[in-house]
Amino acid sequence: MNIKNYIQENETRFLDELFSLLRIPSISSESEHKGDMVRCAERWKELIMAAGADKCEVYPTDGNPIVVGQKTVDPNAKTVLVYGHYDVMPVDPLELWNTEPFEPVIKDGKIWARGADDDKGQSFMHAKAFEYMVKSGNLKCNVKFMLEGEEEIGSTQLYSFCEQHKDLLKCDVILVSDTGMIASDTPSITAGLRGLCNMIVKVTGPNRDLHSGIFGGAVANPINVLCDLISGLINDKGEVTIPGFYDDVVVLSKEERDLIAQAPFDEEEYKKSLDVKALYGEDGYSTIERTGIRPNLGVCGIEGGYTGEGFKTVLPATASANISMRLVANQDSHKIAELFQKHFEKIAPDYVKVEVISAHGGEAYRCGVDVPAYQAAEKAYMDVYGKRPIPTYSGGSIPIVAHFEKVLGVKSILCGFGLAEDNIHSPNENYKLDHFRKGIEVITHFYEHFSNDLA
Repeated sequence: MNIKNYIQENETRFLDELFSLLRIPSISSESEHKGDMVRCAERWKELIMAAGADKCEVYPTDGNPIVVGQKTVDPNAKTVLVYGHYDVMPVDPLELWNTEPFEPVIKDGKIWARGADDDKGQSFMHAKAFEYMVKSGNLKCNVKFMLEGEEEIGSTQLYSFCEQHKDLLKCDVILVSDTGMIASDTPSITAGLRGLCNMIVKVTGPNRDLHSGIFGGAVANPINVLCDLISGLINDKGEVTIPGFYDDVVVLSKEERDLIAQAPFDEEEYKKSLDVKALYGEDGYSTIERTGIRPNLGVCGIEGGYTGEGFKTVLPATASANISMRLVANQDSHKIAELFQKHFEKIAPDYVKVEVISAHGGEAYRCGVDVPAYQAAEKAYMDVYGKRPIPTYSGGSIPIVAHFEKVLGVKSILCGFGLAEDNIHSPNENYKLDHFRKGIEVITHFYEHFSNDLA
């Protein structure tokens, strides 16, 4: 029986099993759902075992449990580790949902529920592809599953778990479906993710808020100074001015940039959707490149002075801003944080004091289209879609993926099947049934090509 027929004959069961996961409100950011996290992990264990795993365990942590299962067909064969997460985002605002978020329904060819795409639906495709490979006798490589319950809150426990269980997680490649594709008729593989470095800066002037009329013009206004400092961090070419900021940036080849350029992109429609007259970014790069393969710096929040009702003529004592830098392959978030702090403190004038705090960071990830496992995935997409997938570079971050490479020493292949219209993290999250089916097909073909090409 081929995979298409297998999906067709078992789809009702597949969806029943998936719905059993979707009905569990595994919201990792809300403490009242602690029991639901354990319940969801245990349900995943049951489903992985039923799909054909030799063993599966739920590992307790100081946070939410981590599920690890495995199937060994040959100790000498290659091993694929499937990574996913079972935690989901909160559902607020509830009144904007057209259906109950934890009571999945099928409507308009889509599954509607929190987690339908991110990431229960996408992770579940792997369980069913694995099931088919086992039952059909076509599985020629070893498979491991690792599902965590804290991806939406930073994967805090998974970092140490990977370091403590290197032998358990030993593999040749990691397969992830927690990303998206360009469009239903345009398959793509995420070949890179940007990292991030978040900083908090605080500028302090006088020892108290002052009357802006009496003191204005004699004492520096921290808000004005902060705005000047921030403005100087980017030049008129859209380049970050921090010395050393670009030193480690990996520059893609012309061939790779040409592949990226094949992605369908309508700049006028893009501007219209955002209600902006013009786009802005680093000179010499397209919009897609600016958001995927180039780093940038932006202010995510700024505060100071009086912003309440009416008007208060105050010269504030302090002003602060949250600054986020998106990084690309080979940039180190700790190094960038040090460069930022050194530069910001250096350019600060004597009439204010500045404080710079490193808030949060994560490393970028780049797979590279020449990686054999990436090429196996390419062939799998071509088998199903009849066309070569376009490599895309996501502006977003999944910091744990870079950590996998650092600790486990292997690449991750990011084969996501979601769409922008799936409303992940928003009300009315959904996932196309057609993408669910084709995702299962692609994954089974990946196992075939990975096993045969790298034997």
